[in-house]
Amino acid sequence: MKKLKNEKELLKTAMQIGQAYAVKAGYSSFSPTDSADNKVEAIYRLLVNDKLIAPLPAVQESAQNFRHRLVKWIAGKLPADHPLLK
Repeated sequence: MKKLKNEKELLKTAMQIGQAYAVKAGYSSFSPTDSADNKVEAIYRLLVNDKLIAPLPAVQESAQNFRHRLVKWIAGKLPADHPLLK
């Protein structure tokens, strides 16, 4: 798995957009006590359920792979000239 440039910032952006999408889809917002891994997994599963991203094979499901999939998702949605993609 190749690490993308600005992966931390891209993950932060993906989480913000993913949380906003979840709220618009009718889910309650996340609790401040929810762990980052739980939030990442919940957003990943929501996007897979809504067919916005392709699911990982069951043997590859891990917090690290969920994060990477979210980063790839948001990198594909941002305009090519976005500062995080340079």
